[in-house]
Amino acid sequence: MSDAIKSANSKQNWPQNYANAASQAKDDRIRSFYQAGCPNPDTPIRDVPLLALDFETTGLEADYHSIVSIGLVPFTLSAIHLGQCWHQIVRPQLPLHQASVTIHGITHSEIEHAPDLEDVLDPLFQHLTGRIPVVHYRNIERPFLNVALQHRLGEQLRFPVIDTMAIEAHLHPNRNPSAWQRLRGQKPISIRLPDSRTRYGLPHYAGHNALIDAIATAELLQAQILHNFSPDTPIGDLWV
Repeated sequence: MSDAIKSANSKQNWPQNYANAASQAKDDRIRSFYQAGCPNPDTPIRDVPLLALDFETTGLEADYHSIVSIGLVPFTLSAIHLGQCWHQIVRPQLPLHQASVTIHGITHSEIEHAPDLEDVLDPLFQHLTGRIPVVHYRNIERPFLNVALQHRLGEQLRFPVIDTMAIEAHLHPNRNPSAWQRLRGQKPISIRLPDSRTRYGLPHYAGHNALIDAIATAELLQAQILHNFSPDTPIGDLWV
């Protein structure tokens, strides 16, 4: 990663943060999450248990919108554990808007009898504990989860993530051509999940399903490491 990213990461001592937070947590699930610990930043990514995580939401602002589905799949650089994947529709706090239904396809009838997020926190924490989450665009999963936990438990969860979109942004710093470059026919480079996957020859998946997007994100990270980094890359160079 760039020196700027490494510098920002170095300000967070995640293993120590976990140890401090474990002594302060009130909820047993949050305490167990922190007690499981966090890898040392120097740990090679090949040795780190990972968890691809994706939320579908009713909008993009965590303070005003809600999670409607969760998809996750445990994986490592060498294997994606599809037999352990988990997909759950949850009931949002506010009614669905047609615009969000159009995007993620989850309907009023599907959420009518869906559980509240609080009712599925046990399996969610079972998957999260002991793993580093991998997302595509970190401004969704971490903020939305923390708003939801604050509302239900009065606590939040602080953890690093690997953001495959941030990695693509790092790899393509000049992805937005100038006006002159556009006139000469140069096109922007998209770092959206499907477009990023295409650059690595990964297959097209239908988007906006939390589980499919989680699997797609896991495959993308594997490809990014294979083509641009190394299995020995320290996890601290990649998380944010």
